This record gives sequence, structure tokens and C-alpha cells, in this order.
Amino acid sequence: MKIYNSFTQTKEEFVPREAGKVGIYVCGITTYDYLHLGHARMLVAFDVVTRYLRSKGFSVEYVRNITDIDDKIINRANENGEHFTDLTSRFIDAMHEDESALGVLPPDQEPRATAHIGEIVSLIQTLIEKDHAYPAANGDVYFSVSSFDDYGKLSKKKMDELLDGARIEIGELKRDPRDFVLWKRAEEGGVGWDSPWGYGRPGWHIECSAMSSCCLGDTFDIHGGGSDLLFPHHENEIAQSEAATGVKFANLWMHNGPLRVDNEKMSKSLGNFFTVREVLKVYDAEVLRHLLIASHYRSAINYSEQSLQQSESTLERFYNALKGLDTAGAKTLTNSRFEKAFVAAMDDDFNTAEAFAVLMDVVKEINRLKAESESDLGTVNQLGALLVRLGSVLGILQRTPEAFLRRGMDESVDANHIEALIAARKQARADKNWAEADRIRDELAALHVVVEDGASGGSGWRIDAP
Repeated sequence: MKIYNSFTQTKEEFVPREAGKVGIYVCGITTYDYLHLGHARMLVAFDVVTRYLRSKGFSVEYVRNITDIDDKIINRANENGEHFTDLTSRFIDAMHEDESALGVLPPDQEPRATAHIGEIVSLIQTLIEKDHAYPAANGDVYFSVSSFDDYGKLSKKKMDELLDGARIEIGELKRDPRDFVLWKRAEEGGVGWDSPWGYGRPGWHIECSAMSSCCLGDTFDIHGGGSDLLFPHHENEIAQSEAATGVKFANLWMHNGPLRVDNEKMSKSLGNFFTVREVLKVYDAEVLRHLLIASHYRSAINYSEQSLQQSESTLERFYNALKGLDTAGAKTLTNSRFEKAFVAAMDDDFNTAEAFAVLMDVVKEINRLKAESESDLGTVNQLGALLVRLGSVLGILQRTPEAFLRRGMDESVDANHIEALIAARKQARADKNWAEADRIRDELAALHVVVEDGASGGSGWRIDAP
């Protein structure tokens, strides 16, 4: 199994520190607003990573933190006239709701920055003692970038390059414009905690260094996050952690690619900013999940109405292939050419694009066998069960075909009533009462019901979501 390491910029054979066990830390969400599509891309990407590793028999300890103290959080809480913990609590609950809707499994540990202030203070003290950090006269504490010779080794930035654009803001007392804050002074009565350097709160970067070491130790297998975090956040994590411990921080770095909207960067200023819950008011959550994982996790994704419709069409094709199959009672189909191809794709840096191509091959084989009058129903059911099992690794195809294909049905619509209408339409057609058959068809169409007449004379149906 090979994974692309952002640190070495090559695919590497994955060898965990401890046989059979994998420790993963992923930078999570700053909880001052609802999840947006960029967040969803990261959450789903690493959900697939953990699902696949577990499917291979690894015992995975997946840690994804919550940033619940930050300038944006404090500013938003002040704007709302509420305590910052009330704000973060509300949006943490909303985050969990959106994650669940997208089929994102909960992490094994979900540390919050405010619960690790003691560890953060201790880490800063160690850095000061080792001359990698210094307290300033204003109560701030800064990391000394020049004290860490390997700074820039993740982003491949040179020390001189870092001076370009580096600056000292008003009120900062940095010795070097490249230095970054570890502890920020706060006004008494404001949001903060006591420390050896006065009342204040942690900087963003130091939070993840402290939480990851508390949950996984000083060195762990995989550190992940969005590509936008590679510099400076992840670069700073490496510097802080390795300067303090003297050992390697993470053995492998993974970064998911960006999400664009109609080929432009998602931005509130451009009016193309979407939260997850806004999208889920219009599209099924599984459709959005498919869009987010249909491309390789390192590639850029383009979100558009057309791409969502393509994902919807693909899933409908999958679920239509599963209609009428007994996947629960089918014997397990193991070591098939399809499964071998799926595993080969996922072993190649979690290549979900190729994995979906394999699933489509399974669908084609199911449909081919269904069309043959003398095909073995047991084989068809086995292929259907395989499709569901491999789909579970990607977090899809876990509903009944009826549940997905009728997903747009109004809750007030009675499925029994629809079945009765379909039966009445069938009888009207048998009686050659075309006017009545057309009337019933129009009534079904008003309910967004699509009737699918089978070659054997039976009629299935699905909802064509408006």
C-alpha cells in the first residue's frame, strides 16, 4: 500500500510505527459558523482513509481536533452578544449533525483546545527553556523561527523567502518578522487563562501540537488536513513539536485538494459560498458525498449544479442495479477480479476515482446478467452484495434501492397510495382506457413519481426529486 507523502512529495510504501496499528491526527474545524463545502471535502476525504485502513484490518486511532478558542470565535461571540462557549457549543452540535448526514464516522478522539490549556502552557514552557521561544514585554510569547534550522522543510520554503511578506503588526514585539505567536496576551475580564506570562490564551498553531501529542504521543503515523494548512500551520506544528521533543513529529503528511465552485475559489465576496446544510436542502447527502470522493483526494474538486447532477445520475445507476436483489442473503463473494481491482486502486494512494470505475464495472456485470434470461440469480445477488460491501468502504450504497430512489418523496405522500395508483394505471392500460391511464400518469407526475415498466409486465417506481 502506497500513500503520497506531502513531506517527501512522493508515494511511499506505508509502514505503520506499530504493526497493525495506525495513529492519525487531522486538523479539524474552528467552530464559529456552519460547515462549508471546503470543510466537507476534508471531513469526507479522511473518513474514506480511515474506513479503508480499517477494512484492511488496521486498528486505527483517528484523532480530529476542534478549535474552540480563536480570534474569529471571540469576535463572532462579541458580535452576537453571547459567551464564546455558547457559540462554540451550538456550532459543534451543528457540525456533528452535518457530519452524520454526510456519513462521516465520528473520530475516536475529538479533543478541544480549551480542554488542553495546561498541556499547551507546559509545551510553551519547554520551548522557552530550550531557547526556541521567548516571552515579550507585552505578555505575548513567540516561537523563534531562526532557532529551528529545519524550518520550511515541509513547505520547502527557504528562510530568505519567508521574509517576503513577513511583517510585524502593530502591538507585536517580535524579534524577527518570521516569528509566530504561541501565547497571546488578553485583557483581564476578557477570554483567557492564567499563565506564567500573564493572562492570555494560546495561539492557533500550538494548540494542535499539544493535542496531537496528548492523544497519539510525540511521534505518530499520519498527519492530515486541507492543502491550505500546509503553510504556515503544519510547518509551524513541525517546528514547535520537534523543537520541544527532539524527535520526528509525524511520519507521513497527507493533504486533500481544494474545492472550487464553478471553477472559482469559494469565497463569500464572490457570492459562491455554500454551507453543507444549504446544499442538503436541495440535494441528497449521499449525492454530495459522492461528488466529494469521486475524484482523487489530492485533486481539486469543482462544485457545480452539473457535477451534482452527474453524481446523482451515477448513484441512481448503482441503486437501480441493486433493485430486486437479495444482497443480505447472498453468499460472500471474495477474491473476485472486481475486489482485487478495487483494492489495487485504493492501495494506490486511496485512488477513489479508479475505485468508482471498478464499482461501475460491477454494475455493468449485474445489468448484463439481469438481461440474460437464464442467468444465475445467485451470482447476481453475490455481485450485488459485493457492490454494497465495497460501497461501504467509501461510505455509500448503504440504503435500500427504494429508499434512495424515492428520496424526494414528500413525507405527506403515502407509498401505498402510489402503489394503488400504479395498479390502477396498469388496469386502465389493460382495459385500453387510455384517458384514465393518462390521467393517473399525470397524477403520479405531479407527485414526481417515475413509473418504470419492466419487460415482464411489472411496474416499479422511483421519485424524481424536483
